[in-house]
Amino acid sequence: MNENTTHTKLSGPFVTESGFRFEQPEVTFKTWGKLNNSRDNVILICHALTGNAVADEWFPGLFEQNGLINTTEHFVICINVPGSCYGSVGPFSTNPETGKPFKASFPEISIRDMVQFQKQVLDELEIKGIETVIGGSMGGMQALEFAVMDSGRVRSAIPIAMGKAHTPWAIGISHTQRQAIYNDPDWNDGFYNPERPPNKGLANARMMAMITYRAPSDYEKKFSRNPQGDTGFFQVESYLNYQGKKLTGRFDANSYIVLTKAMDTHDIARGRGSYKEVLGSISIPVLVVGIDSDILYPTGEQKELAKLIPKSSYQEIRSPHGHDAFLIEFDQLNKITKPFLKQTKAEVF
Repeated sequence: MNENTTHTKLSGPFVTESGFRFEQPEVTFKTWGKLNNSRDNVILICHALTGNAVADEWFPGLFEQNGLINTTEHFVICINVPGSCYGSVGPFSTNPETGKPFKASFPEISIRDMVQFQKQVLDELEIKGIETVIGGSMGGMQALEFAVMDSGRVRSAIPIAMGKAHTPWAIGISHTQRQAIYNDPDWNDGFYNPERPPNKGLANARMMAMITYRAPSDYEKKFSRNPQGDTGFFQVESYLNYQGKKLTGRFDANSYIVLTKAMDTHDIARGRGSYKEVLGSISIPVLVVGIDSDILYPTGEQKELAKLIPKSSYQEIRSPHGHDAFLIEFDQLNKITKPFLKQTKAEVF
């Protein structure tokens, strides 16, 4: 499998919705396969909140022999979004006005900014057509925005486990996680010492998130009320402690703040008209995928989305694993997505 990871800079400026201008910002992306002569055999993968460009590590099932992706046929690309801490411009990037890292002064980023940033990367790679754009959670928000913002190039979209806008329920969960970080003694208003980051706050935020990423029945099956040896903890407590600590070893608190706030901006109709008008104007085929046990983005959100998009269909992953099922149930995901991609490709060509 021909694969490459690229760390580079955009050749021109990137301007956010808020008006902040980055001159030639850093970008990291990974590709698999080769572009065809018409430069349109592309599958674009959009990553979720703490994800990165290395999609074959967190979306491995899609790359398997019977998966959605065939790297002898497709050119696959995953681009790290701005605001993240995995290579693209983010809070650790140097602010040219100060010569120091942005840290908490990094500007607000929206889901639409993420899409615009990726569009510029795709333009510079001279990519002419995208067979499909796929992503779950925050990645699904990007996939939906691509259907609106880049419909001349994107031929189909597969948004998974999200809705037409971030709901008050989801915003409240994100807000609570951010408060855990803000209240860490080492937070220092976001200008913390890199040798003493607010790891307790970030770990607590992750633990809160992990509760919403899984389903109550999944926790019951995995842990029940079983104790963790003679530690004095229940197994579920030890599991959450482990997940919290694990994230602090690979992610940055400022990036967590920036990206959760970006997710809160998700509203496909913002500044464009009504949901019926905006989603009704999408002319490409869209496969909306829900997860029956998802408590963070319940299936009603995906069903509503599918009803509002003219050339859309709805499919459901059945799983006890909750929101995280899109990163687990690859057999189901491939069975759902492969016929859709085959059909839409046949219609286009």
